[in-house]
Amino acid sequence: MTLTVWYNTRCPVCDAGIRRQKRRLIEAVKAGFIEFRDINLEPCALARFGASVDDIRRRLHATDDGGNLLVGADVMFAIWRRTPGEGWIAGLLGNPLTAPVTRFLYDRFAELLFAWNRRHGRW
Repeated sequence: MTLTVWYNTRCPVCDAGIRRQKRRLIEAVKAGFIEFRDINLEPCALARFGASVDDIRRRLHATDDGGNLLVGADVMFAIWRRTPGEGWIAGLLGNPLTAPVTRFLYDRFAELLFAWNRRHGRW
């Protein structure tokens, strides 16, 4: 199953995190199981879901083969599940008890990061 992740390469924090994941997922990327795409190059990529480019700059977005949209922490859970040695993180932070807290914290951090990037003209 392919996961296509859209993110903001202009955000140094986002870009560094995705670069790290790409290195960890090199075989999955080569095999086409996961793909990372820059929303700045494809600003209308998720318009069919009603997601604006700023929505994607604010929080990670991804689609799977089934056409499902994942947003925010749910994208991180999906990436961790595909990353060798990191499935336990998805299990710990993405289980039914902890996922709501993880999503809340992710969203607060994402808002702060988005505001910081806007102040520094990275949008």
